[in-house]
Amino acid sequence: MLLLAVDTATPAVTVALHDGASVIAEAGQVDARRHGELLLPTVDRVLAEAGLKLDAVTAVVVGVGPGPYTGLRVGLATAETFGLVLGVPVHGLCTLDGLAYASGLTGPFAVATDARRKEVYWARYADARTRISQPAVDRPADIAEDLAGLPVVGSGALLYPGAFPDARGPEHQSAGALASLAAEKLAAGEPEAFLAPLPLYLRRPDAQVPKNYKVVTPK
Repeated sequence: MLLLAVDTATPAVTVALHDGASVIAEAGQVDARRHGELLLPTVDRVLAEAGLKLDAVTAVVVGVGPGPYTGLRVGLATAETFGLVLGVPVHGLCTLDGLAYASGLTGPFAVATDARRKEVYWARYADARTRISQPAVDRPADIAEDLAGLPVVGSGALLYPGAFPDARGPEHQSAGALASLAAEKLAAGEPEAFLAPLPLYLRRPDAQVPKNYKVVTPK
């Protein structure tokens, strides 16, 4: 097994290789505006660090969000392209699940990432491996009472300490954690645990067609 994991659903452009036993190479950079520019060089760097070629990959793992439209589609399009070129499966996982897994927490908690517009993407977990609610997008103040007393992991929690007083790291997504989670699920024979490699946006993109848009048709 050689899993190539990528995630661009958050400001972190992150890539990792996992051989079924452990992460053998990982690299990433936090830059919310350069997902398209950074992703492929990061893939090349990780492969070079591991001393492997792309054709050694047996499956691709990709974070499907939730996340902003532009960044998220970079990782998904790249993962699907690799899958088609290599003829290997592409496994989707919720980006929040990667952060949850990286936290290592054993009791109930939540994960929250920055959704901009003074909102967070969030979900609840029974432990680091088990999500117990669907991902959602809300204002921190609107969910603070519901999550009272729980640790909250991720950049969204750290941005709003008034709403999430027990905010914790990791702050940014790790493709290594996402790959490790995927490897566990594959080893356990849990194919139903994976999602289709389709974007989980939760809301419409910021870019909109202007109102009163006039369609010009040739005479």
